[in-house]
Amino acid sequence: MSAQAAVPGTARTSLWDVLSTCTSGCIDHAAPRVPLAGTARRAASFAHVLLRAAADRDRLAEPERLRRHARAALGALGVGLVHDGPPLRVAGEPTGGPGTLVVVNHISWLDILALLAVEPVTMLAKQEVGGWPVMGPLARRAGTRFIDRSSPRGLPQAVADLAAELAAGRSVVVFPQATTWCSATEGGFRRATFQAAIDAGAPVRPVTVRYLQHGAPSTVPAFVGEEDLASSLRRVLVAGALTARVTVHPPLIPGRRDRRELAAATQAVVLGRHRAEPAAHA
Repeated sequence: MSAQAAVPGTARTSLWDVLSTCTSGCIDHAAPRVPLAGTARRAASFAHVLLRAAADRDRLAEPERLRRHARAALGALGVGLVHDGPPLRVAGEPTGGPGTLVVVNHISWLDILALLAVEPVTMLAKQEVGGWPVMGPLARRAGTRFIDRSSPRGLPQAVADLAAELAAGRSVVVFPQATTWCSATEGGFRRATFQAAIDAGAPVRPVTVRYLQHGAPSTVPAFVGEEDLASSLRRVLVAGALTARVTVHPPLIPGRRDRRELAAATQAVVLGRHRAEPAAHA
């Protein structure tokens, strides 16, 4: 299913899963690592940000509050943020039009913080993310929608629910690669969520997230292979000069495209390919 941020790993747990060829061997630091004292300060600062976010309880979903916490979290981790282009939402929500299907490549759990720091938009994630320690409860309070990938029979209803969200004027972020990759040029897009945009008459906003160290591409934030969240967090804490770059591209209007065509066109923009690969099934 294209609608979820997938937990990495090599084992296929359902028919919806996608297997990434990226492993921990893809990861390399492109800048000197932060000394131990600096790493400890970052860890303490990040924990403090999480505690402050948790203290907001249900108010965490308020857009400006959520953006402030996301930016504070990135700052605590020593991650810079660059936003290229317009807002994530395409004009329409304030005037009663449909929301925007925001389509993003998937590299890391940091993607979510970077996107929320640019503009708080509802995230669609796999159910397992809600069970992550600390992060899971915060995601729920932030308004994240979860879907159950344990049975493909739930796919039509998940698409219908997403279409209803869009038709009601709410913008939603989806990760159609369904798993994480080590760079912004890897992987293919699954098509199912694009059907929701077609059904709702919603614009599609392609977005590319990249990570840099001293201006050079970095794989340090990649959440791939069999690692867990704690080991990935430790690597980010020691990363020097790390920046998340969020590039927002012009919107695509479904028009007469079917979901295959819309997925392929969006994939070509997000992954920066002149010739799009065939989009992955459903």
